[in-house]
Amino acid sequence: MTGETRVAVIGAGSWGTTVAAIAARNAPTTLWARRPELAEQIALEHVNGDYLDGEELPRALRATADLEEAVAEADVLVMAVPSHGFRAVFERLAPCLRPWIPIVSLTKGLEPVTHRRMTEVVDEVAPGHPAGVLTGPNIAVEVLRGYAAAAVIAMPDEHVSAALADLFRTRVFRVYTSTDVAGAELAGALKNVFAIAAGMAQGLGAGDNTRAAVISRSLRELTRLGVARGGREDTFAGLAGLGDLLATCISPRSRNRTVGEQLALGRTLDEIRSEMRMVAEGVKTCDAVVDLAAAHSVEMPIAQHVHAVVHGDETPEEAFDGLLRTTPTTELAPG
Repeated sequence: MTGETRVAVIGAGSWGTTVAAIAARNAPTTLWARRPELAEQIALEHVNGDYLDGEELPRALRATADLEEAVAEADVLVMAVPSHGFRAVFERLAPCLRPWIPIVSLTKGLEPVTHRRMTEVVDEVAPGHPAGVLTGPNIAVEVLRGYAAAAVIAMPDEHVSAALADLFRTRVFRVYTSTDVAGAELAGALKNVFAIAAGMAQGLGAGDNTRAAVISRSLRELTRLGVARGGREDTFAGLAGLGDLLATCISPRSRNRTVGEQLALGRTLDEIRSEMRMVAEGVKTCDAVVDLAAAHSVEMPIAQHVHAVVHGDETPEEAFDGLLRTTPTTELAPG
């Protein structure tokens, strides 16, 4: 699925722009930006000064602020809109879509209130379109600069995922395929909560041993809830799970890790958010994680303490002490 396959990417944040830049080297690609001035900058100056300042974009990449223009002729639609605005944008563009074209979500979050995955929102609003996810340990600016990286594209049909993978592959950006849409999508959403925990450990001055323990125990929590919600266990040990968790927990460029670190340094959530241009999905997702864990009787102490800190019910120090008061049991016990 290359050559004259037309791709539309909706959302000109750092990752949406990066994926659009990759696709533009393989197929005609249009990027939709909400603000006309940003769309014009991308189209004419071939840069995204808001989210990827100083990085050059392919001259072949088109950009527009007209949603209908972006999607009307698309053969593949890529959604890169934050979870809280995903449904509203998709409802606006859905009447303009050609029948049956595949929808690929880049969004790593769950819908507020309903706790639905983005592909479930797609299925509700535009049934009949195959919907999947492109996810993995991908820091946008590193991928755009050509650092070696890998991702997984999960679609319900393996033939569709294999065809779509060719649109996003480069010599150094390796794209693997999967049919576990639920697992890949849940992993990408849930890991953001645990990146906040890793950031808090960093901000509190914890050592490498502590951070490694936080990440490995976070993987257990993530996997337990992901399997309870329909994902396959092996997915959480791969790029969508462990890979993305590691990148988000250790990278100084991670928005969610930054939130945790700044909270541990005594700053308020409002102060932190006011300085961030992009959404830290873990802040919103922690509500969904706690609700879903309770609904499925899954023990998730790290996620629960992150939730308490985000909502001001605990300090990071109190959360850390609370985790130390839990009694260790069998390491791989089901939750």
